Amino acid sequence: MDTDRNTTSGRGSWHLTHDLDGFLARAGAFLRSRPALHTVPLTVTETLRTRGRCVYGEGPPEFGVWERDGEVRAAFFRTPPHWLNVTALTPGDADSLAARLAALGRRPPGVNADSGTAAAFAEAWQRHTGVPAALRQRQRLYRLGTLTPPGPVPPGRPRVAVASDRERLRHWHDEFSASVGLGTVRDSAEWADARIDNGGITFWETPDGTPVAMAGTTPRVAGQVRVAPVYTPPHLRGRGYAGAATAEVSRAARAAGAEEVLLFTDLSNPTSNGLYQRIGYRPVADFAVYDFTWSPITPGRQPETPASRPQQLP
Repeated sequence: MDTDRNTTSGRGSWHLTHDLDGFLARAGAFLRSRPALHTVPLTVTETLRTRGRCVYGEGPPEFGVWERDGEVRAAFFRTPPHWLNVTALTPGDADSLAARLAALGRRPPGVNADSGTAAAFAEAWQRHTGVPAALRQRQRLYRLGTLTPPGPVPPGRPRVAVASDRERLRHWHDEFSASVGLGTVRDSAEWADARIDNGGITFWETPDGTPVAMAGTTPRVAGQVRVAPVYTPPHLRGRGYAGAATAEVSRAARAAGAEEVLLFTDLSNPTSNGLYQRIGYRPVADFAVYDFTWSPITPGRQPETPASRPQQLP
């Protein structure tokens, strides 16, 4: 394993590498031990393994493993130019990682993790680099319980996307990425090809065969499947299309043997959070995305710090 090792006596060691296979050999069992909470690193590393090492970004991905007493306790990955994604860390371990990456001159644009870890790392990053952190998005991870299809079901039917849908998928992928405000994490053409190859996108189409919404699922890894993305063009929203498509891909994932069916929501969108709960999804944990950047402050108002925001599920 091509490793950059940092050891803190009595606490543990960070092992940093660009070697995907080495990372999975060291951290794979740990990631699979909590497939719901680790859905993103499981899915991304599986895509990198099967589709190529640079499909996500501008340079080689970076991985890290935190070990203590011979046991893996945490892991991270980053696919430049995107956010650092970290599994759960204590505040002290978050500080250790921030110090290590800062000392190596790493400059991730932000962090994505469970709410407590993201806040702790953002605070530590500011201490070690002087770069302030701004909360970009609060997310909630849901797990499917008893599936309850929404009613009434809008006119039409589900259909799995095929090669002739490639241009529509590319276009909708770009629109979705812009709408969620987190950037395009993969080339839209490569993304469309991958989803077509594995049957990973289902349209809801009207009786005349016009696609009006899409819902996707990631390949099954460690028994889990994540629903993503769900998208309806703005002029077609409010008609139940997204709910119907989501219910269908959730049903299909269960029928295909998925032990856990998961999805993330933006907590600022009460419509989607309400919809998914009506379908049968139940909260698992809250996550947060922070940007490491200077942000404007409203005159007369003190900026919030990461620790000042609520981090726990209500």
